[in-house]
Amino acid sequence: MSEVMPNVSCVAMRGRALLITGAPGSGKSSLALALLDRGGELIGDDGVTLSQVGELVVATPPPNTEGLIEIRNVGLLEVPTTRAPVAIVINLTTAAERLPLGHGMAILLGHQVPQVDLYPDTPALPLRAEAALEMHGLD
Repeated sequence: MSEVMPNVSCVAMRGRALLITGAPGSGKSSLALALLDRGGELIGDDGVTLSQVGELVVATPPPNTEGLIEIRNVGLLEVPTTRAPVAIVINLTTAAERLPLGHGMAILLGHQVPQVDLYPDTPALPLRAEAALEMHGLD
């Protein structure tokens, strides 16, 4: 079973994928770019292919934009891509709680994956996303 998920970005860090969701213009590509700068590897920008592999949901680059990431006001940057099991969904939303008690869950291909809502407009966003991966991301 596989599914192309549009309007998301996805980056792998330490072999685990962070699937970044949010409204258009919320900063998904900017967060992905910042995570690449922190040692992450691009899986997909503005789309990703999800496949079930055993009990895992694996993210792979989408065929139509593989290796491209948008840099707003600059253009498209070509970068190498990878694939990885989805460990966490980072949802960018201005409604994120300041101090949540745990995390929510997203359903991807019928599997529950931890979801953390993050406020998008902060320079500390990539640090928060990495912390969410370490604290709540599936191993």
